[in-house]
Amino acid sequence: MNVAKPVPMLDLKPQLEGLREPLEKALLEVLRSGHFILGPNVAAFEREFAEFLGVADTVGLASGTDALVIGLRTLGIGPNDEVITTPFTFFATAEAILAVGATPVFVDIDPETYCIDPAAVERAITPRTRALLPVHLFGHPAELDPLLALADAHGLEILEDVAQAAGATYRGRKVGTFGAASAFSFYPSKNLGALGDAGLLATDRPDVAAHARRLRTHGQEGRYMHTEVGYTARLDEIQAALLRVKLPHVDPWNAGRRRVAEAYDKALRDVRGVTVPTTRPGNVHAFHQYTIRIGDGKRESVVEALASAGIASVVYYPHPLHRMRPFQPNDYSLPEAERAASEVLSLPLWPELPDDTAAHIGAVIASALRV
Repeated sequence: MNVAKPVPMLDLKPQLEGLREPLEKALLEVLRSGHFILGPNVAAFEREFAEFLGVADTVGLASGTDALVIGLRTLGIGPNDEVITTPFTFFATAEAILAVGATPVFVDIDPETYCIDPAAVERAITPRTRALLPVHLFGHPAELDPLLALADAHGLEILEDVAQAAGATYRGRKVGTFGAASAFSFYPSKNLGALGDAGLLATDRPDVAAHARRLRTHGQEGRYMHTEVGYTARLDEIQAALLRVKLPHVDPWNAGRRRVAEAYDKALRDVRGVTVPTTRPGNVHAFHQYTIRIGDGKRESVVEALASAGIASVVYYPHPLHRMRPFQPNDYSLPEAERAASEVLSLPLWPELPDDTAAHIGAVIASALRV
């Protein structure tokens, strides 16, 4: 392979080319059916994804953000409530809390997994706390057992943010099966990606599923009978059909991501100044991102070296949420989240990325840090 060829952060072409015929067939079948809203593919995908996870029910939605907002509403979260979550995540996690009128309470992260620190969660619980919103960041499961124990002890709901971790497992169970509900995103870059926006809420609770189905269609209880204010938040029939084609491949694709991660580990483990990702015992990492840490203020020089070699990289995330305007003013001191934001760097990753490309990227990083 010509390793001098530019390397993007993500290349979906191998995945799409490998499934071109079934994807085109699924698309044409929907077009010919003339049934485009809440049709048979949405119902079938909901059943199939529930079976994939091992939950009682799922509700297809228009985006992962819709899944977070609707998930919170189905759990009764609203004004005057506090929801404890992480500041080191995509904005939508905390945005959804604001969207239902509740208050996000940020606590620090585990520096190894980047997920919410259960000990910090316990210290943050107040009489107003109603829910916990852990994020399985970059594909690594949050530490769920202590969070579940806290929720049980204090009568709290748990909504899992699984946007980056479809197929990851914690103690032998897929994440997204532990809380009262879980929110998934099928944005095209996710481990299971649609060909546009799409999302889903998963739950074992019939009341949560029924409420989510009402909310996704303007709070409609029956035809033209609206019992509350909802949204237009339905999973599109075309996207459902395409997701059905891709769903059986998620576990093999995740295995491919772990192979790439192992190639990066081999190339970077002994490079001074680089910390490679951790996978805690009992977990299976989905590696939505392969995120390293670069200390001593040298991250920007590594980014520049990679860019000079035609290699993409991205900082997820450069600004912890508690530092952003919608959450100001506050007096948070969250040193681990802030340190992570100053050190993390995500490298190119997709299931078909060749091992020698990972080795080349590692060599460029090693060279930059020797300068």
